[in-house]
Amino acid sequence: MDDKAKILLVDDREENLIALEAILSSLDQDLVRARSGEEALKALLTDEYAVILLDVVMPGMDGFETARDIKRRKKTRDLPIIFLTAVNSDPDYAFRGYAAGAVDFISKPFDPWVLRAKVSVFVELHNKNKQLREQTALLREQAALLREQSTLLRDRPADGDPRRPAPGAAAERLAAVEEQAEIVGKRVPDSLRAEVEELERRIADLRRALDGEAPGA
Repeated sequence: MDDKAKILLVDDREENLIALEAILSSLDQDLVRARSGEEALKALLTDEYAVILLDVVMPGMDGFETARDIKRRKKTRDLPIIFLTAVNSDPDYAFRGYAAGAVDFISKPFDPWVLRAKVSVFVELHNKNKQLREQTALLREQAALLREQSTLLRDRPADGDPRRPAPGAAAERLAAVEEQAEIVGKRVPDSLRAEVEELERRIADLRRALDGEAPGA
């Protein structure tokens, strides 16, 4: 399994793409090229990216149009975009860029240290969010298993039924899930907040169900 983050480089000029790849190669991530806005949008249909480096001035669909289309899509609306501009670019570019959804601007020629530092921040954030999504999915699976166990306890199948969990074991597992959910809840990004809150409600329901079985444990 490849744990590297993908970084989308969008520029119509070959020399700029070569410069970006040379500067970012030391980050050891997957660098994906796109020579136009249309090509960038196609790339976003199939893969998940940590950040986009997007040239402002391109023939056909320019950077502003591309950014607006990216932000319209539910799947990519939270994807960070760093615009690439010329040093002597129009002062109005900054306003238009932020309005289109940019998080930052970098001027050409690129300062290698600044470029790597800014991109690495978004790569780290992407990796942390990915880890939180995986933890949330695992907690959801554990909550589903506990819900099944609490149902078996409530229905009280025969003692010889191998499916019947020990009440103490179910309570211990729920305590572990509650602890993990608390940790994830403190670090979860806004994009996952609703899902985690729903998970916390389910865990609370499980706690009430198991506590109701305590007298008979």
